[in-house]
Amino acid sequence: MDHKIKATFLSRRSLIGQSLVLAGAGLLALSSGPALAQVPPSPFQPPVPIPAQAPFKEGVAELLGTKLYYRDTGGTGPVVVFLHPATGSAMVWDYQQPAFVKAGYRVIAYSRRGYFGSQPADKDNGGTPSKDLAALMDFLGVGKFAIVASAAGCTITLDYAMDHSDRLTAIAVAGGSYGELDEPEYQEISKSSRVKGFDEMPGYFRELGPSYRAANLAGTKAWDELEHKALSGNRLGPKNANKFNWTTLARIKVPTLFIAGGADLAAPPTMMRLVASHVPNAKMVVMSDVGHSTYWELPDLFNQTILDFFSAHK
Repeated sequence: MDHKIKATFLSRRSLIGQSLVLAGAGLLALSSGPALAQVPPSPFQPPVPIPAQAPFKEGVAELLGTKLYYRDTGGTGPVVVFLHPATGSAMVWDYQQPAFVKAGYRVIAYSRRGYFGSQPADKDNGGTPSKDLAALMDFLGVGKFAIVASAAGCTITLDYAMDHSDRLTAIAVAGGSYGELDEPEYQEISKSSRVKGFDEMPGYFRELGPSYRAANLAGTKAWDELEHKALSGNRLGPKNANKFNWTTLARIKVPTLFIAGGADLAAPPTMMRLVASHVPNAKMVVMSDVGHSTYWELPDLFNQTILDFFSAHK
């Protein structure tokens, strides 16, 4: 059964109506006239320096069937776990880590099999990422927690939430594209959004929006360097614990925030709206001008949007 999605557009100050679209420095109202009164400011303020990181412990968790690299700030606050995209690793969350620690969270980021610091995936048995997540939380002694995920990390998050909503306080999934979603209408949209050779394009071109690439050459270079550092071995072969379809998505009972980039080539807002509409009580935010890597392109707005959402669901 379909569920109505509450499409919410947030400013830094307050919740507002559905006729608004996010911009990094503020909000752009959808114009009903022939032209806007003035040129809107760019949401990107290059360069955005990487902030100093809060102290953290790093280690390698020896789990059944694999070893996973992790970073953990420790502390007694609520736990938030960061799940990286296929083009990243535990290292890509430097814009998020200090902001969430400052807000009182214990921050955990880890690399999946085949990514920086972690054991490569077995070519015949790549494991089940959502089960690896469960095992890592047990290893670290974590009870309930929240998740922030980007791109490929979103699939793992939803897979985990289908079986373990009781372990989660809230989740935020940004830029997820779900190739394993076994629904004809979704597959049709997904195929139409990509051209032949899309996956062979450079990662920074596919996943950073054109406005960001034009405005922030240094940030684009830094993102590209982190992508090349991310892969440490075979990462292919993992499988989901659950089938992905409208019925299984409806099993997710945790407050869920979907974040879409208005300029996302891999997971445009249309695709995300369709998925979110089948998750009970989901909310959705669209960030104007932003590509697939919302966490990197507009980190301040990304962080505050999620922190506001999480604060309502502690």
